[in-house]
Amino acid sequence: MRSHRLLVLGAFLAALVLGWLTWRDFSWRDFSTRPQLRNALAPAINKQPVAFANHTFDPAAPPPDMPPLANGEIALCDSNFVSNANIGGESRRTDATHATVTITKVNVTLQLIINIWVPIDATQHVIEHEQGHRQISEYYYQTADTLAQRIAAKYLGRRVEITGADLNAESSKMLEQLAREVTHEYNQELNPGPTQLLYDDITDHGRNDVVVQDAVAHAIKNVTIESPQPTASPAN
Repeated sequence: MRSHRLLVLGAFLAALVLGWLTWRDFSWRDFSTRPQLRNALAPAINKQPVAFANHTFDPAAPPPDMPPLANGEIALCDSNFVSNANIGGESRRTDATHATVTITKVNVTLQLIINIWVPIDATQHVIEHEQGHRQISEYYYQTADTLAQRIAAKYLGRRVEITGADLNAESSKMLEQLAREVTHEYNQELNPGPTQLLYDDITDHGRNDVVVQDAVAHAIKNVTIESPQPTASPAN
């Protein structure tokens, strides 16, 4: 009857730029006298407001910016969880080809983008069902900043040995990899997918008469024991 699409996106390319600049700004500074670096710094988490849009469409001529519907689908809720990690560090050079980089900055930007697409003749029941998917996504996003803070904090103060003829390039690659790890861990632990699937099981994809609010509450509360697929640690 309907389709729910869930994307969890991790953007890490910006770490390459930030890592390069930070490396050059703090090149070869000795930070060995700052053993309490991890405690002195904290990650910066920028949690942006939910971006939501409701769309109607003509099934005979769907707009080009609408995701395609699979066979049998009449509506969909698109939930995109976006995380962008920027990581910076200070370096201590031991020789021409070896250095130690200490992570001094972890900035994470979070966003949730939701688009609901329903046909122009959609029943109220279909609309309410898609809104249920939206409520689940927003529930998980409520504590996304706490999750990102916990994950990012583990990287502050970390010391990484790098080697190579071009230490700037090696630093950039290392910072990019760490940023990738931050967003990957965030995506894995956020994991709203099983709750969305359980909600669809409870409501038979909107085909039965189960009250949406009851189905949403049941799916959130019972996902760890009734999930149709494995779950990660709860986001809150």
